[in-house]
Amino acid sequence: MDDRQSTLGDVTMILRAKTQNLIQTRPLPVQKTQNTEQSPTNLDTTYFERCIATLERAFESLNKSNSLDIDYDVYRSASIKEFEIILEQSGKLLKKVLKPFFPIASAVDKLIFKDIFRHATLHGIISLDESERWLQYRDARNTTAHDYGIELAEDTLKIIPQFIEDAKRLNEALKKQGEENATP
Repeated sequence: MDDRQSTLGDVTMILRAKTQNLIQTRPLPVQKTQNTEQSPTNLDTTYFERCIATLERAFESLNKSNSLDIDYDVYRSASIKEFEIILEQSGKLLKKVLKPFFPIASAVDKLIFKDIFRHATLHGIISLDESERWLQYRDARNTTAHDYGIELAEDTLKIIPQFIEDAKRLNEALKKQGEENATP
């Protein structure tokens, strides 16, 4: 078994144990490594913040629209698209802040989306509850990306208010972690 599989297995076991309340809900002590690759010193979340603001505005406009009106369809589509963009950006930004936790920064680039969030939880960047919601958001996004039904879109819209709050919290956590990573 290689180190990556061992680490992922450990993360999975820890997350399961936390879910079952078998261990305390505290982040692991931060064990940053000195990798030989350049780690980011300035994390720019401007685009991420703009996407969150765009989603908020589209969702507010959606809620003010008549569901029989074409504007409703436009705002629904905009909300779903921003939801997808924010999910993708969240993974990319988390990869950047996770790099100092790995002996080789490029190892983070090989993580799949769900493992990125598992590692973010493991290192105390986000909570277990937040991580579990982000994994559910990813599942919802995968469903909407492959099935374009109105009912599916409406189901996704139900999770948007919590998603917006989680995205805002993630943005703050990213900025905080980015500052910590920039400090020698």
